[in-house]
Amino acid sequence: MTDSKDYFFCGIGGSGMLPLAMIVAARGAHVEGSDRALDQGRTGAKFDYLRGLGIALHAQDGSGVTRPSQILVASAAVEETVPDVVAAKESGAARLSRAELLAQLFNESECPIGVAGTSGKSTTTGMIGWILHHAGKSPTVMNGAVMKNFVKPDALFASALVGEGAAFVSEVDESDGSIAMFRPKIAVLNNISLDHKSMDELRSLFGGFIGHAETAVLNLDNEETAALASARETGKTTYSLNDRSADLFAENIEPQPFGVSFDVIAKGESVRVDLKMPGRHNVSNALAAIAAASACGVSLQDAAKALGEFEGVRRRLEYVGEANGVTVIDDFGHNPDKITASLKTLHEFPGRLLVMFQPHGFGPLRLMKNEFIATFATQLAPEDVLLMPEPVYFGGTTDRSVSSNDIAEGVSAAGRNAEALATRDDCGARLLKLAQRGDRIVVMGARDDTLSVFAADLLKQL
Repeated sequence: MTDSKDYFFCGIGGSGMLPLAMIVAARGAHVEGSDRALDQGRTGAKFDYLRGLGIALHAQDGSGVTRPSQILVASAAVEETVPDVVAAKESGAARLSRAELLAQLFNESECPIGVAGTSGKSTTTGMIGWILHHAGKSPTVMNGAVMKNFVKPDALFASALVGEGAAFVSEVDESDGSIAMFRPKIAVLNNISLDHKSMDELRSLFGGFIGHAETAVLNLDNEETAALASARETGKTTYSLNDRSADLFAENIEPQPFGVSFDVIAKGESVRVDLKMPGRHNVSNALAAIAAASACGVSLQDAAKALGEFEGVRRRLEYVGEANGVTVIDDFGHNPDKITASLKTLHEFPGRLLVMFQPHGFGPLRLMKNEFIATFATQLAPEDVLLMPEPVYFGGTTDRSVSSNDIAEGVSAAGRNAEALATRDDCGARLLKLAQRGDRIVVMGARDDTLSVFAADLLKQL
């Protein structure tokens, strides 16, 4: 499929924007863009990579939006006062949200495969993409995280893959309600839990999403998803780590510090999978990926073999390194569900956890204050330490009524070690002071590429 349109991406460096820009550019569209991080001199390597793809970059001052033929692509949250949006109105350029453009591409494809749920989307999307690629099906993959298998010296930010085959695999986001635009042929639903919306809204959105699919892949270990599975008569594949009635069942799970092995039982067949990613949550993600690939005609044996070669996605309990007996881990955990999965996985092995959690916004802190406190209070061990700087903030108007200090105070009141510090650098200095041989430093948070740089810098200083 070729694309002759003229796009301008506002915030082109974002985790959802960059892969979308890569896909339309690879299909022949003219692509330009701007980003606040570029103006502020952050994450230069990413912007060098985009320039290398032939994408022209501009300051986010409206200077790049000049023609009525352009289509401004901006997230729905971008305010009307942002110069690129003002310039688009003045020049007569059309505006599309990121989700609208993605939904167009997705729905036009021959075999759209959508991956939804509160947690595990990026990993499951990467797994499905890799299995289909490994099987020679040449999929197009749109992911919010860098897929390590597709990283090459000239493609360091491989969060997208452009293929010639029928499959278009994409993670689909419910946080802005845009999931309602997607029409999957195969719909994967990992789990439903409180994140950005109320449970009633989430049930409606996710129920509608799987309602469009010929095949719905559903997790019986999540109460909400299991309820949707029982209500659906046909066209479903279920998976579980606990319920033997599921179409795919995992048993003999053997955790390792940075991997996990297990048997998959499906239709009377059994195969061993050796994942290079840790945690029971990744066993669950792998079952979902195998089920989706099976709906595309990939055998259980071939899917298992591909998963054994899957390197994972960036910032998912990623091992940064070890120095003086202290291990540094970089993790995307940012909502209660993801944080719980990461801490449970880490606690399967010895070593105190020194967690630096940078919230990804004031809004999520306000919405999930009680859940954040409960998560850390129950998942931190008595000797673990939680350090929190203020939430990441890149401009715009926001309600700051709940801060990191509110979370830290709540966790402390529940009998765990938690402190809120003014800045991330203060947290770094405290981590280095606290760290002892056998400890594991965990850098947690989302929507901020510099967290990986922060983790790498800590390792150098240990």
